[in-house]
Amino acid sequence: MEITGTRRAATEARRAQIASATITLLARRGYTDTTFEAICEHAGLSSKRLITYHFSTKEKLFEAVVHQVVQDAAVFMRPALDAATGARALLEAFIRANVAFIAAHPDHVRAVQQIAANQVPVGGQEQEAAIGRLVALFEDGRRTGAFRAFDAVLMSRALRAAIDDLAGRLVDGLDPDHCADELVELFDRATRASDG
Repeated sequence: MEITGTRRAATEARRAQIASATITLLARRGYTDTTFEAICEHAGLSSKRLITYHFSTKEKLFEAVVHQVVQDAAVFMRPALDAATGARALLEAFIRANVAFIAAHPDHVRAVQQIAANQVPVGGQEQEAAIGRLVALFEDGRRTGAFRAFDAVLMSRALRAAIDDLAGRLVDGLDPDHCADELVELFDRATRASDG
């Protein structure tokens, strides 16, 4: 059993190493120049067979990249979300932590933008899961009276779209505090109960 656990950990570490190298290359060289050969060189791998062993296609690798970005964002945002009490505070924490992650991780943003710009069909499940978490937040807020009645799916998609649309500007130097302040104000006004 120990060997299996050790092997699994080594496999996950290698997959993470490859995904990390791919994020960097996508961000700095672009989609076209992010070849298996370039990833090998950047990751210090002896052969591109090490990549194809873990990822049968470039699409599978890009799925892993999107998953890695989502996981890194979750780890980054978790302390702020855990510290928030109540739906309105949780909404504010989500916005501020998400904006801060984007500003602090420009390579992650650029990598995902490269994947999306080249119409690689990955990340759909990750996107739907993210929307689902926001829907749950909004429904809880409506249930507790912190939020007014509104379409939770529509509001979730609007919030995700607003943050995603600003990602490129944040990476290019838009002040993240100003951006977060404006988004918090906008979505607080859009969601709060009239007596809140």
